[in-house]
Amino acid sequence: MIIENLSEFASKKFGQNFLKDDTVLHKIIQAMPNDNLRVAEIGPGLGDLTKELVKVRNVTAFEVDKRLCEHLTSEFEDSIHNGNFELRCGDVLERWESGSLLDEPYHLVANLPYYIATNIILKAFKDEHCQSVLVMVQKEVAVKFSAKVKQKEFSALSVLAQSVGNATLCFEVKAEAFVPPPNVTSAVLLIEKEQSQDDEKFEAFLKIAFAQPRKKLFKNLCAVFSKDIVNALFSKLALDANLRPHEAGTSIYHHIYNELKDNLDGKQQSKQRTLSKSRAKNAKQQH
Repeated sequence: MIIENLSEFASKKFGQNFLKDDTVLHKIIQAMPNDNLRVAEIGPGLGDLTKELVKVRNVTAFEVDKRLCEHLTSEFEDSIHNGNFELRCGDVLERWESGSLLDEPYHLVANLPYYIATNIILKAFKDEHCQSVLVMVQKEVAVKFSAKVKQKEFSALSVLAQSVGNATLCFEVKAEAFVPPPNVTSAVLLIEKEQSQDDEKFEAFLKIAFAQPRKKLFKNLCAVFSKDIVNALFSKLALDANLRPHEAGTSIYHHIYNELKDNLDGKQQSKQRTLSKSRAKNAKQQH
């Protein structure tokens, strides 16, 4: 397949922005963990990053766009024949439904479509075979994952990242590095995992805790849990009732969750969904 116009070829449906800056590609390779584990690449696109990856690792790539699967099969014919590159065409999220992305320890390295980046990273957190996540994402997302406690950007995503290991915003990438250029600044995010986090109830709890990030944590929790229970818990843990969500560290969230998780039943989760829908409706009306 010969692709003459990248801007016209890029699919809005799949959120495609092809990374074409060689300097950025090399910086991504340099940021990879120093071992010989296989790499899983999601959304290889035209294969520019893939070409650098196969020079140093065995790679399994997941591509949902059938047009690109045809291109990649031709472009990496020799690597496929040699056994250091495998291409799997289809929805990577469907693969995760059946368990781990790969049947062996691996590193996730990818230029992720913005619309699905957060979901993919959270899937990788749950995958016990995934050892690290090195991805290009929207800068705003990278900041949320890598923020430290007491920084205003510290969020539920920050807590989840710290729950599995260490998150670092490696470097920013300008829009000009892509074809077509996106409307936002990108960043390369590295999350080195020490363990997996697959507790869905903990994620639900964090959505409650950070439901209104600039409000008091106490108030956010009382929107779902009994005020008496939350009041007693804050006294037990010696927490300030004026504490804001971004001011509480990851360990504190795990302590609070362990005390409240038995009360996080279907009824309370349903109440939280109703509150979330109500806030979204109100915000839409304001606009």
